[in-house]
Amino acid sequence: MSFTVYPAIDMRNGKCVRLEQGDFDRETVYGENPFEVAKSFAKAGASWIHMVDLDGAKEGSRQNAEHVIRVAKELSCSVQIGGGIRTEADVRFYLDQGVDRVIIGSLAIRDLKLTKELLAKHKDKIAIGLDARDGYVATDGWLERSEVTAVSLGKELADAGASTFIYTDIAKDGMLSGPNTKEIVRLAEETNTNVIASGGIKGLEDLRELKKYQSSQVVGSIVGKALYTNQFSLEEALKEEE
Repeated sequence: MSFTVYPAIDMRNGKCVRLEQGDFDRETVYGENPFEVAKSFAKAGASWIHMVDLDGAKEGSRQNAEHVIRVAKELSCSVQIGGGIRTEADVRFYLDQGVDRVIIGSLAIRDLKLTKELLAKHKDKIAIGLDARDGYVATDGWLERSEVTAVSLGKELADAGASTFIYTDIAKDGMLSGPNTKEIVRLAEETNTNVIASGGIKGLEDLRELKKYQSSQVVGSIVGKALYTNQFSLEEALKEEE
């Protein structure tokens, strides 16, 4: 089982940004053009790019789709997209436009029945984004906390056919404080599914630590702020896949 590094592009108002702990008031702009950032990732050798429509997550509808579609159509990388995906039409829209994987987050809390139907229909084209604050799933661009734990929802959706989860510890996101490895591994072991880590990566040692748990199905890591603040290069991170 391979370990994959996913460079991240978070989009807001058509720009490439990073937030601290999902706080829209703590934003730093790192690029005026998401496609150009994606192109640099592709040039560095990335096999996947992780894209997030932050406006979409907040508003509940697709807001930055044109950037995602351009990356999917013009670059050789595989693309996964999350943010603002609330309906089956949203899922179909992205898959029909060449996106490789669609991430369902808030919808999994709001409409469990539809989420299970989408998993049955699209299988590994769907990833479930479990964004947790104190172990509980947060929704709507992380503005609302549900009463459902990440592990309990993960188990239910794994039983419904989910094969990939993306686990984000919101307290770690954008903080360069290291990933919540314990909860990432726990989710992988409790659900017996592939888990991609997200949030907190600060150095190559974090990627090496996560990679130790490949046998527990920790299959990759999303990397964002560490790249944008030059903690390490994407080329260096990609060597950790080997």
